[in-house]
Amino acid sequence: MAEAAKSTRVEAAYERLKDEIRTNRMPPGFQAPEPEIALRLGMSRTPVREALIRLEAEGLVELIPRRGVRVLPIRAEDMREIYQILTSLEPDAAARYAETHPSDQELAPLERATADMEAALESEDLDTWAEADDRFHQILLDLQGNRRLKEFVRALYDQAHRARVVTMRMRGPPHRSTQEHRDILNYLRAGDGDSVRRLFKQHRTRSAEELLAILEKYKLGQL
Repeated sequence: MAEAAKSTRVEAAYERLKDEIRTNRMPPGFQAPEPEIALRLGMSRTPVREALIRLEAEGLVELIPRRGVRVLPIRAEDMREIYQILTSLEPDAAARYAETHPSDQELAPLERATADMEAALESEDLDTWAEADDRFHQILLDLQGNRRLKEFVRALYDQAHRARVVTMRMRGPPHRSTQEHRDILNYLRAGDGDSVRRLFKQHRTRSAEELLAILEKYKLGQL
């Protein structure tokens, strides 16, 4: 019983900290001692420490002896590798899912995420747009059914999401990206795996090029 309660506290600390990092409330370069982090979360130090160890293994933070924790910078070379992996894995997984001919009911969460992106773009609410964009990819990752692929790719999403949040106001409104999500959804509904694969690959390639150009131009990896 005590072990289960401890595990729950660690998981809560992990999710809270990861959300702080993904949304850049703890931005790249942020550094603080562990007691300060625990106070920030309103939690005890032990679960926070264990959560930070997990986040270090995922490449989001660095634990520094006697100095606490530092949120790692968003480096262009890291993002290049991450997007190469996403571009290789996601399109094929989405294409295989399309070929199962998913029902409208199965696709309803993706429809909601896409509609939320379109509404957020219309109201110029980029934070809500980024949340809906992330939700679209997370839902599709769940739907494609490969558990090992899901566990592997999900860790990369955290890195990619915080990079998008940092850079999204340094580029134009995401009209093209929003349309690509709508087109991918339409091809999923049509069961057209080849078109899903082609468009998804184009989407990730273009997104990577835009992101890397900004990271290299503004030297954000030096944060």
